[in-house]
Amino acid sequence: MSWNDERIEQLKKLWADGLSASQIAAELGGITRNAVIGKVHRLGLSGRAKTATAAAPRSRKQRTPAPAPRQNGFVRGNVVLAPRVAPEEVPEVETELAAEPVENVVPIGQRCSILELNEATCRWPLGEPGRPDFSYCGGRAISGLPYCAFHARIAYQPVADRRRDRRAS
Repeated sequence: MSWNDERIEQLKKLWADGLSASQIAAELGGITRNAVIGKVHRLGLSGRAKTATAAAPRSRKQRTPAPAPRQNGFVRGNVVLAPRVAPEEVPEVETELAAEPVENVVPIGQRCSILELNEATCRWPLGEPGRPDFSYCGGRAISGLPYCAFHARIAYQPVADRRRDRRAS
């Protein structure tokens, strides 16, 4: 069905009465909720009457305190949850950074494309994706990490250094 003057007037009245777009679509018949929303937008009908339930402020639910930790985990309801344990084997990366950032010049012969990457090559991107000169470092990667030693120092900074950087800014 198309919009005629009678249906537009009925739409305006129902919208002003506070009906939802779905309710108006059902009332008018033969149109969808999205058609109602689109027509309301094109007509510039913004404000509408608030229903009694929408006008009344909502009361907030009281939050229950978090369960107290136990020796062997947390209790949630009748279930005891085991505590999470940090992984035992974390690859160590040299954490001492140079005082001034040093620009790492990757030799052109070492650089590689995405098709040439494997587990033993550094996956640090060089340049902008989509540009013809885009490539990856291609240096020898540290065992268990996707980057060479230089790029691993950039990617994996100690937590204390990251917190200090955040406080400075």
